[in-house]
Formats: sequence, structure tokens, C-alpha cells
Amino acid sequence: MTFTELNLIEPILRALGEEGYTTPTPIQQQAIPQVLEGHDLLGVAQTGTGKTAAFSVPILQILHQTALAQKGQGPRGRVRCLVLTPTRELAIQIGESFKAYGRHLPQLRSTVIFGGVGQNPQVQALQRGVEILVATPGRLLDLMNQGYVNLQHLEVFVLDEADRMLDMGFIHDIKRILPKLPAGRQSLFFSATMPQAIKELSATILRPNPVQVAVTPVSSTADTVTQSVFLVDKNDKPALLRHVLKDPAIKRVLVFTRTKHGANKVTETLEKAQITAEAIHGNKSQNHRQRALSNFKAGTTRVLVATDIAARGIDVDELTHVINYEVPNEPETYVHRIGRTGRAGAFGTAFTFVEGEERAYLQDIQKLIRKQIDVDSDHPFTTASVAPVSLHGSERIIRPKGPAGRPPRDGRSGGGQGRGGAPRAASGQGTPNRGEQRSGGRPQASGRPAAAGSAGGGERRSSSRPWQAGRGGSEGGSRRS
Repeated sequence: MTFTELNLIEPILRALGEEGYTTPTPIQQQAIPQVLEGHDLLGVAQTGTGKTAAFSVPILQILHQTALAQKGQGPRGRVRCLVLTPTRELAIQIGESFKAYGRHLPQLRSTVIFGGVGQNPQVQALQRGVEILVATPGRLLDLMNQGYVNLQHLEVFVLDEADRMLDMGFIHDIKRILPKLPAGRQSLFFSATMPQAIKELSATILRPNPVQVAVTPVSSTADTVTQSVFLVDKNDKPALLRHVLKDPAIKRVLVFTRTKHGANKVTETLEKAQITAEAIHGNKSQNHRQRALSNFKAGTTRVLVATDIAARGIDVDELTHVINYEVPNEPETYVHRIGRTGRAGAFGTAFTFVEGEERAYLQDIQKLIRKQIDVDSDHPFTTASVAPVSLHGSERIIRPKGPAGRPPRDGRSGGGQGRGGAPRAASGQGTPNRGEQRSGGRPQASGRPAAAGSAGGGERRSSSRPWQAGRGGSEGGSRRS
């Protein structure tokens, strides 16, 4: 299948061609026609599957054709599409995608708003008028409370990386935003994993019986990624990392730690060994994060050390290696981490350094992905004090106590990191990071918002778009020249 078979309009096809895209990925093949039909959509897609184009391309066509049908009489400069995403990096990436695919649709303006930087440039962009808004929840609520964002003309709402939204404790912010959205909107919901809490959240956003698309089994890892485990004593991890990086074939590597302090410590260790490295996490300024990412993409920096939250949205071509310096205490996070490599058919490698107290996490990971990860003992730091973990074994491994243990789900007490990577207080409503600082008090949301759930009583539009009138909504977007 080619993009021309998806009934996309000529300006979008031209932009896709200029980006070098000719064949849609499986998620794009499934999602684009459904979104063009006006259906609500529940998508299960891992990072690197082409998910962003799967929603941004049809949204651009919808907004363009609706404006044509209204013959310029509709609201211009009003927010008609809102994309909510958990991190600044991912928001920037999505914003860039809208601009790239919509470069020949100049009447559709877009902007990105997020915390960690001053709000004035973002406010100025909003005041000039935008049709497409990509935002992180905290900054969006701030600007809505200040009267800079009006969503009454919203046509399409996208919640991206829903599982990460919950992990970061954004559920309360989402519940405050939902009542502000028109009931007749079209909603698209994407998540890399689909645990029960995510299913429940989707039911508050989508109409009943949304179209469901999935491109991989839930919580699976890509076949293009070769996975290996290195059993090592905790104190030997720095030396093992330096040893692994002696391989000249590893030109660009993403190293994951569980904490911001750990990321800084690893970076300092590598710099002392004359290995170019930079850390990226929530305590770094936005300018630093963008500079570090630019250096990494350009090859100036060989190693980017990141926390899980900061790494979401990192999209780097030719990333051949991911190293889990510290094993994640949530198995789904492992899937997210190694999904940074082996993308779009390319091959990648994922190394995981496992110390004694992390064996329980490895056990969880192997059960989730239903795969025994091979142990690599061909290094000078292999140790008998850390036993291998069998996928089919019955060993009950004791979990470590304290902050390294598994946090509760859904951003509740002790639930990992909050906005910008800041730890959350026990109530789940801890003091926000300065990048997402509140402009004033807001009432706590209790239960589901009035607009959630059925989204307008669960009624389907008889003709979801003006340009679909008379067609019964049975066809995708028409091809225009």
C-alpha cells in the first residue's frame, strides 16, 4: 500500500514525499482511514511505529477540508485540534510533525506550549491565532486559567502516550481539562500499553465502541532489537559501562537511569573517561535539554544519559544502542526504553546491566515480554554473586525495599516522578516543578467530569464533517489536486 491509496489530498501527499515517505506503516494504514471517517479511535502502538503521522496527517486533512466546506466562514485562528502529551520533548516532536506534513497548508497554523520556559512567546503565538495546539497538561491549564486558551471550537482531541500520562500523575490535570472540551468532538487515544487503568481512562474520553487499532501485541518488544543482560555487581557498573563503550561500533547510545541523580553521576563518570556525554532530565533547563538533544543528534555527543520521563519524545535516527544502566522497576518502562532503537525496520541492540537487587525487575520484564533475555558473560565484570533469572522458573525473588521498589500505579502515593521529573508528594498533588508552576489555585477534580464518559450521550454524528455530507461517512477524505 502507498499513501496515495489512503485518499489523502495532494498538498499532504506532496509533503510526505518531500519527507521521504512512500509506504505507510501498519498503524498508519489502519488509523488514517478511520480518523478521516470521523470515528473515535483507541490505538495501541509502541514508539517508533509511525503513530504521530497516523493522527497528524488525517487531522490536517480534516481541518483543511472542513474549512473549504465552510468557505472561509468558520472561525479562523481558533484552536480546532488539541494534542495532549506528557513531555516537552514529545510535544516539540509532534509540533514539528504537524508543520512538516502541513507545510503546503499554510492556513493551518500550529504552536506548542509546555512548561520549563517563559510563557510570553507561547502566549503571543496563541494571540496571533492557531488552529492546532500541542500541549503538556500543566502549562495548558495555566494558560486556560489566564484566559489565553479557548477550546469551544475544538473539533479533534488527541491524548497521546496515555500510559505515561498516568505514570507521571497527570490524571488530575486531564480530568480538569475534559469538561472544557466540546461534547461533539472527535477523540483519538493512543497508548503503548493497555493495562486496566488505561482502559478505564479511555472510557472517560472516547464515545462508546470506538474503533480499535493495534499494530503489535500489548507490551511486546520489537523483533528488530537484540536484547542482552549483563549480570554485574553494583559497584562495577561504571567500569562495565566504560568497557562496553570501548567498542567503536557504538557511535551513538542512549543510557537510561532511574533517577536524575543517577543520570548526573553516570555523565560525570563518562566525562572523566574522556567519553562525550550529556544528561537530560527534569532538573535541566529546557534550553539545556534541547541543546543536549541537538548535540546528540548531530553526533557531537556520543552518549545521552536520560531518565525515563525526559527520554519520551526523543526521536533520533541511527540510534543503534540503548543501555539500561539501571533496570526499570516497571516492566512496561523497559518496553518504552528499548523502543528507542530498532525503529522503522532498522536493527538495534539493548544492553541491560542487572545487579543483585534488580533481579526481581528482570523477572517482571521477562514475564511481560514473554521472552528469556540472553545473558552476555563475555566481559571482565561477570559475577557469580548475581544469579541468572529464568523465564519459566518458580523462584520467588525478594523485592528491594524503599524508593527503588515498585511504585503504585496511576501517579498515586509515591508514584514516581511528576511533571518535569519532580517527585510527587504522597497525595499525588505535590508542589509542581517550576516549569509547570500553577498560576493560581484550582479546585480538585472529584470523580469523572461531567463531559467525560459518553461525550455527548454517545451519539454518533450522522455526517461527522461538512465535506462528508451526502456520503454517509462511508468514504475517506477525497483526493484533491
